[in-house]
Amino acid sequence: MPSVSHSTFRPAFRLEGRVALVTGGSRGLGFEMARALAGAGARVVINSRRAAPLNAAAEAIAAATGAQVSALPFDVSDIAAGRDALAEIEARFGRLDILINNVGARDRRPLKDFLPEEAAALIATDLIAPMMLAREAAERMAARGHGRLIAVTSIAGHVANRHDPVYTAAKAGLTGLMRSLAVDYARSGITSNAIAPGMFATETNESLVNDAAFSSFVDVRVPVGRWGRPHEIGPAAVFLASDEASFVNGHVLVVDGGQTIRM
Repeated sequence: MPSVSHSTFRPAFRLEGRVALVTGGSRGLGFEMARALAGAGARVVINSRRAAPLNAAAEAIAAATGAQVSALPFDVSDIAAGRDALAEIEARFGRLDILINNVGARDRRPLKDFLPEEAAALIATDLIAPMMLAREAAERMAARGHGRLIAVTSIAGHVANRHDPVYTAAKAGLTGLMRSLAVDYARSGITSNAIAPGMFATETNESLVNDAAFSSFVDVRVPVGRWGRPHEIGPAAVFLASDEASFVNGHVLVVDGGQTIRM
């Protein structure tokens, strides 16, 4: 009978001792991923631009999980502010192990309706900001020889919808970025992966969730026949952040109820 290491029997998917930053963590999928990380034992820092709802979210996650959760408001599109935020996290906790780049903006319009500066602003938020924050985080993680970079992309990074070109381009770029980081930082003990959500019943999508016609489309288009429930995104984040995913690198974990594989 083969010998088995005692480490095999430790609790799986636990994040005790890890420190995580989740951008856009005050609501929606960011909130749910932050709550899942905290529930798995991580010390979690959540970010958004507005302090009041961010503080309320941190308190709610801490109350639900018993974990240490901190609020750190800053604008991810401000590169210097992001660098300062990472320095503050290291000063406070001594480390940063997990970065979930979740912040994203939407602007659904045909390309002909975009001014160049409007397209540049959307790409700056959805691609350049997470790129620069990942760069700063990776350099800090590399010094410790361990890290998890997780980008929240979208199924729009794989399939296109009509009249949504700039957002689709930004998300496809973010997928490409994650794969490049997976190659560049793997030898430093850092894995880089992405989560591509499908249609989730978040606050942002409330009007569509309440639209009977659109919900009928969801029933037909999504094989499981429903919207994603926000809490269903959390386990994907925990898995990619955990030691159990140490050999998962450069992967896009699609969480969409099967939408993108349906003919």
